[in-house]
Amino acid sequence: MKILHAADLHVDSPLGGLTAYEGAPVDEIRGATRRATENLVQAAIDHDVRLVLVAGDIFDGDWRDYSTGLFWNEQLGRLRDAEIPVVSVAGNHDAASEISRNLHLPPNVTQLSESRPETKVFDDLEIAVVGQGYAQRAVTADLAQGFPESDSGLFTIGLLHTSLDGRVGHSSYAPCSVEVLRSKGYDYWALGHVHRREEVHTDPWIVFPGNLQGRKSIETGAKGASILTVASGEIVEVQHLELDDVRWHRCEVDAGDLASADDIRSAIADRFSSITSEPGRRLAAIRVVVSGASPAHDELWKDPHGFEADVRSLAIQTGRSWVEKVKVETSRPLDLAKAREDDVIGVLAQRIDDLRSDAEMLAVYEPLFVDIRKKIGADARTGDDAPISTGQIGTAEHLAECLDASLEMVVALLAEERA
Repeated sequence: MKILHAADLHVDSPLGGLTAYEGAPVDEIRGATRRATENLVQAAIDHDVRLVLVAGDIFDGDWRDYSTGLFWNEQLGRLRDAEIPVVSVAGNHDAASEISRNLHLPPNVTQLSESRPETKVFDDLEIAVVGQGYAQRAVTADLAQGFPESDSGLFTIGLLHTSLDGRVGHSSYAPCSVEVLRSKGYDYWALGHVHRREEVHTDPWIVFPGNLQGRKSIETGAKGASILTVASGEIVEVQHLELDDVRWHRCEVDAGDLASADDIRSAIADRFSSITSEPGRRLAAIRVVVSGASPAHDELWKDPHGFEADVRSLAIQTGRSWVEKVKVETSRPLDLAKAREDDVIGVLAQRIDDLRSDAEMLAVYEPLFVDIRKKIGADARTGDDAPISTGQIGTAEHLAECLDASLEMVVALLAEERA
């Protein structure tokens, strides 16, 4: 018997900001969540699964119109026609407080309660699914504590949208511990909320399948769902199914040993070729990051827009790929030790060393940054490109890093002036 476990579909996620990129395949990327959902349903049919579990965040918040809900109902209808039941719970994005519209679900679908743990028993499968959804977006209580202990006569699955004991980049919703989950005696915990696939435990199985479709540049790699095979009441295998329609990649090139921009372009072309040779015809959305102390630094920065255009052209030539952004973070190769022998640089370097090592002195400057932290916009605080967490700005650690960077900048500027 096979069971399919998915979470975090985020159907019709707006993916804002795409229009800022000239030539971006906006329609293809914005439609990716729907196509991945269609892939999920087709996988359930192709693998002849007996049950589909959806652990929250089917949607991405309130629908702009009814088309989002109608699309989801259409996909559920395909599963109904294949006689495949579905059990789901609401996550923080599709909590009752977040969705103002609703549609009648097909009879093969059970949406578990948002007020208490609810159990759905499938006598023919000898399976019990226990779960509780979100009534409002921010659920800070440990919902798992209220789940009943398992019925030893049934294969029991826990369905929960949770941050577990905390995961970077995810709000602490319905926090709980592995120990509490294990204490319930369930055979499998189908979790949602965390967008990176993780097999947290195998005795019993506790699994985050990750989101179905990556939605932005930090959600790289294969996305999809988990399929478990059960025989004689025991889990034989848990596999990851790749179901994403657009896949995000981060192409990082260390230019430290590359002498020219042509060398860097060749390295990028090789990476593009590797990325686009992966099985499947899905679109590759790529962020390119070139870094390192490189002999090609001056050449790159002489015409950064031209270099970016060359990189985008390489992606077009490889086919089925799009460059979301090109970030050049190179620096000039600098011999700071030798630079310190210069009288002027030496005095500056010593002053920086003294200040850097004086934590009390650095702490004097921290209050000056309070207003700056408050005034920084939300996008700058949480965006993918945020160079530093807002709370870190102006701290002694941050100021020490800035002092190091300032010395490098002065040495580089003097080297350029002398050249």
